[in-house]
Amino acid sequence: MTAPTPPSPNHGPSRSAPPYDPWGNVPHGKDPGADGPADAAVGREFLESVLVAAAVAVLGVGLGLLWLWLAPRVPLVSDGTAVYLKDSEGEETVGADGTFVLLALGAGALSGAAVFLARRRGGVGVVIGLAVGALAGSLLAWRLGVWLGPEQDVAAHARVVGEGRVFDAPLELHAKGALLAWPLAALAVHLALTSLFGPRDPEPGHPLHPAWGPPPGDAGDAGDVGDRSRA
Repeated sequence: MTAPTPPSPNHGPSRSAPPYDPWGNVPHGKDPGADGPADAAVGREFLESVLVAAAVAVLGVGLGLLWLWLAPRVPLVSDGTAVYLKDSEGEETVGADGTFVLLALGAGALSGAAVFLARRRGGVGVVIGLAVGALAGSLLAWRLGVWLGPEQDVAAHARVVGEGRVFDAPLELHAKGALLAWPLAALAVHLALTSLFGPRDPEPGHPLHPAWGPPPGDAGDAGDVGDRSRA
């Protein structure tokens, strides 16, 4: 009679593999939402936003100079005790605001088109940079025009020119809402061009759970089938 073969010390009791669950938790070390690519994308968006904002804001110098050149002057006259409008029914006072708005709309259309052509693929950073740069450019143009314009101290200017002499009033922007004309126009033009000519996003595929894959043991079964076919 043959003696029973003792169990091998290297093999413990057989354990059945757990059932395959495609909706199970993701194994440790296989985090699909790794922070590396996401952090790089955020940094790239931030850099593009800063570059676009700086490039657009510099255009405010040109807008300020054009506003100073094209805005109508408001004539004033002094009688030695007070300063009056030379033409009390003139429209020069609101003309400066209207000129700024028209120039800002043109600057917004040009900057929005230029940013679209330079960054056709768009992105959140590009849009934020365009809006911030346009608003900063409007503020720069306003302050530059006021600074380079006629003397701000009307009483001192009247004493300098003398009684009965006509002089220009300070260049002012009475409607501060005009500062939003540039960013609104830039965003509208950029949005329109992106909608018409921008790249289209690919059709989204079916979402896959991170744990989806071949059930455990499939690879071994496939190898066994291959061995049997070769035999």
